[in-house]
Amino acid sequence: MSPQLIPMKKIKYEIEIPIHASPRMLYQYISSPSNLQEWFADKVNSRGKVYSFFWEGVEEKAELITKKSDDRVRFKWLESEGDDSFFEIKILVDALTKDVSLIITDFAEDEEELEESKQLWENQIDELKHTIGA
Repeated sequence: MSPQLIPMKKIKYEIEIPIHASPRMLYQYISSPSNLQEWFADKVNSRGKVYSFFWEGVEEKAELITKKSDDRVRFKWLESEGDDSFFEIKILVDALTKDVSLIITDFAEDEEELEESKQLWENQIDELKHTIGA
């Protein structure tokens, strides 16, 4: 009998980044391929629920699994079919102060990748802030 490969358990993490923008505008930037292309990836295409993200000529495909207007988008990388990982960008509005933040939920392969992955998201959100003038 051949040994079964046991998939490594990915590390789920969340980061919250304050952003000065309206939820409606932010939603456009996290959900539409043309707007995602302005800050998230070099190029973004979609066919139905499958989005193709390109970074430096390398294509990664993800399925849009949740899309809630002015609230959140959640994607599942096609290459990670065998686990329950995803990445989600959620818009959070504080009920009292009306401050807006983005909550990023993602998964890292291991502890080493965790900090790198968080830094990458922070850089991407900085790019988004720059793009929308927030």
